[in-house]
Amino acid sequence: MLRTQVTIVGAGPSGLLLSQLLQRNGIDSIVIERRSRAYVEARIRAGLLERGTVALLEEAGVGARLRREGLVHDGVELAFAGGVHRIDLRALSGHPMTVYGQTEITRDLGEARVAAGGSVLYEAEDVVLEEIAGTRPRVAFTREGRRHSIECDFIAGCDGFHGVSRQSLRAGTFATHERVYPFGWLGVLADVPPVADELIYANHARGFALCSMRSRTRSRYYLQCTPDDRVEDWSDERFWEELRRRLPSGHADRLTTGPSLEKSIAPLRSFVVEPMRFGHLFLVGDAAHIVPPTGAKGLNLAAADVRVLYQALIEHYRHGNPRLLDEYSARALTRVWAATRFSWWFTTLMHRFSDDSFAHRLQLAELDYLVGSPAASQAFAENYVGLEFR
Repeated sequence: MLRTQVTIVGAGPSGLLLSQLLQRNGIDSIVIERRSRAYVEARIRAGLLERGTVALLEEAGVGARLRREGLVHDGVELAFAGGVHRIDLRALSGHPMTVYGQTEITRDLGEARVAAGGSVLYEAEDVVLEEIAGTRPRVAFTREGRRHSIECDFIAGCDGFHGVSRQSLRAGTFATHERVYPFGWLGVLADVPPVADELIYANHARGFALCSMRSRTRSRYYLQCTPDDRVEDWSDERFWEELRRRLPSGHADRLTTGPSLEKSIAPLRSFVVEPMRFGHLFLVGDAAHIVPPTGAKGLNLAAADVRVLYQALIEHYRHGNPRLLDEYSARALTRVWAATRFSWWFTTLMHRFSDDSFAHRLQLAELDYLVGSPAASQAFAENYVGLEFR
């Protein structure tokens, strides 16, 4: 039987970040992960960071490479009706965004945990959460052919939408709220220079498109596709041709193409579970909520959950005060719902839902108002860069 203060299920960025922050504040933890370290660090995910996420990574002591290699963006471009309109994020909100891939964050955190002697147990299978509501919470798992168990004070479920943490909840103890969107995102990663210095979100009659990047030499592009589309049906040539069609002519002419390094289709949904605490179990990140990637709130919301939880654990262990732990769900959900609202709104504004010309003209009218009204542009900027913590 192993013993620790906090058992963290999931070694993605939220689990590793929580473990790193806890150790720097004298709190022991053990992280268990179903996959191998190589698999976890190779996953292609988002890479657009709010300033609160950047600050938290700095606090965790893993900001050095981010400062060197991260791309600071002061604005974002919205393309519609054949034109391009820039929203000046820094001027309107006082803050920029930073492009730095989640893959790089996970690697930085993994190296930091090794350097600090942190306990991260990869390839842990058949994970079972026990006594969540009892007096002796435990996490049991199989690793290297042997059954193990960790006794702890608290469990942090950082294992994603399909993880065991939320699946361990007893029926009737929680509520779920969900919106499934009638399209997906076809994403391509390629070693080509980005078409622009900042992100471009495009509303087009043929469907949504996003031009993003991971570095000055590596680009990430997305196209709205149907739920029935298959990656096999999208050759590189077809993807680049369709992306050109959905971009304004000036950007389409500057687009550099090349062979894809990775190509995938992701369905889009909004999902929230309430509450986010169940006895000794705290749900973090995708285990508790999913947002469509429009606006890049997923990773940033997970980091915000980590911020709330680790501060609550510090208050508990240093001062014996459980107040912040008791408030974890309410505090986290306030931000979750604000980001869910923004992600839903931005998704409905930018995507083609049907061939209804009336609906499309309303989108264009709202976009025209958004870029033409200083108040509307400021509201967009404040939500996009991340609302202040309360």
